[in-house]
Amino acid sequence: MKIRPGIELGSISDVGCVRQNNEDSYCYAEPESEEEFQKKGRLAMVADGMGGHEGGQFASKIAVDTLRDTYLSSGIEDTEQALADAITAAHQAIRSYAREHPELAGMGTTCTAAVLRGGLLYYGHVGDSRLYLLRDAQINRVTRDQTVTERLVEMGLLKPEDAKTHPDYHVLTTAMGVNESMEAEFPYAPIPLLAGDVLLLCTDGLHDLLSDEEIGAMARQGSAEAACRQLVETAKARGGHDNITIEIVKIQAH
Repeated sequence: MKIRPGIELGSISDVGCVRQNNEDSYCYAEPESEEEFQKKGRLAMVADGMGGHEGGQFASKIAVDTLRDTYLSSGIEDTEQALADAITAAHQAIRSYAREHPELAGMGTTCTAAVLRGGLLYYGHVGDSRLYLLRDAQINRVTRDQTVTERLVEMGLLKPEDAKTHPDYHVLTTAMGVNESMEAEFPYAPIPLLAGDVLLLCTDGLHDLLSDEEIGAMARQGSAEAACRQLVETAKARGGHDNITIEIVKIQAH
């Protein structure tokens, strides 16, 4: 895979210590031509599938493949619109596959996709996989978990520190492919990126077991690949109850 200068990339996906199958998927992609690269930039995403009879594995892979192919082949130059269209296409592709394979009815996936273009960060987000931005000594959670507990916290009915022990902690309010409707989230405006920034995308197999501060501290250490490995090993040392998928993109001087 060709990676143009300007970033350092690390990625990893691990089944964890409990699950038999890895229902996570991820990808990093750039257009082949320089002209298309100027229009589309870099695309990174993670997806965490769900559903019996291996439905989660199918859902996350369909999401990643469809979103990547649709976004990169789009003739729309508006980055946010092209990304939104690709997310919708992925959602519809999962639902179509489920209709053709009734045994996979109800399969779905989270999906968090980031586009880096022209020094700006665009993203689209469904579910509770996350996108973080590390800048200087701070780690900022860019995405909002689309979960029952996150909604309760926002309403002031649940303290943030009590969310992880709440019985509905993993209950999503929306997911890709499950229902006819889906509510993806996008930023109000793209986020300017600086040299030295670090982007981290991950599934809940990581952020369930490590605090944001721990994730930030480890993501800054060493190479992007080494940081990914350290984060996975730490999550597995704490039980690794779920699949763990991480992508780290370190922004270098433009």
